[in-house]
Amino acid sequence: MEDLKNDEIRWKVRKNYAHVARGNIGGCCGSSAGAACCGGTQTGRHPAASPSSRIGYSEEERRAAPEGADMGLGCGNPQAIAALKPGEIVLDLGSGGGFDCFLAAARVGPEGRVIGVDMTPEMVSKARETAARNGYTNVEFRLGEIEHLPVADSSVDVILSNCVINLSPEKGQVFREAFRVLKRGGRLAIMDVVALAPLPRELASDPALYCGCVGGAATMAEIERMLKEAGFAEIRITPKAETREIIRDWAPGRGIENYVVSAAIQAIKP
Repeated sequence: MEDLKNDEIRWKVRKNYAHVARGNIGGCCGSSAGAACCGGTQTGRHPAASPSSRIGYSEEERRAAPEGADMGLGCGNPQAIAALKPGEIVLDLGSGGGFDCFLAAARVGPEGRVIGVDMTPEMVSKARETAARNGYTNVEFRLGEIEHLPVADSSVDVILSNCVINLSPEKGQVFREAFRVLKRGGRLAIMDVVALAPLPRELASDPALYCGCVGGAATMAEIERMLKEAGFAEIRITPKAETREIIRDWAPGRGIENYVVSAAIQAIKP
């Protein structure tokens, strides 16, 4: 039953983000609850009030990304904590339209490489088309689940992720896979939504809020435990209280800002 439940969650999430990739904007998972997708509204519709600028991306970063890559689906800027260096190999978990991948590609340079993994075919196709259209030769996008990464053991220097791991029904497996593919000394640089307190049942069980990066949020203690069990060290989880206002806009009137907040999650593979 648990496997069926997990597959149902993935199906709902995949269906929703396929909808977003095709350029359709609406509630998540077909619910009428009024929850927005992770991050809110796409930048193409409201460029003056870009969700990406509200969550920590500079105007320079937004302009550097190719057209169509910034879909406004994040909850922070993992580039700010990644400290990427030329020549590094970077993996983005849940790469979507490729926004963070394209920014990372500029930082690691032609000697580096960026791999984006996403389970939604429409997102992967969109990102690949953007890469080809703009001449990116050090970026590739692979179709796959972040619980079962299509990436070799000990092959990656840095793992990025932006508001995606909360969507996984098997977060411990995601962190075990992240540990597997990282080189020794490799690091996590993740922005995600975390729970400050257990969500009330009516929020946790709402499929729209799950797809909207709220219902599936784990507590900081749970995330720390899962990271330790996977083998990570030097774990730091830093909540960003200033994101409460942004998160409130994802589902106005539901009070979600009282339970979840965006956080920077960092760790090292010893």
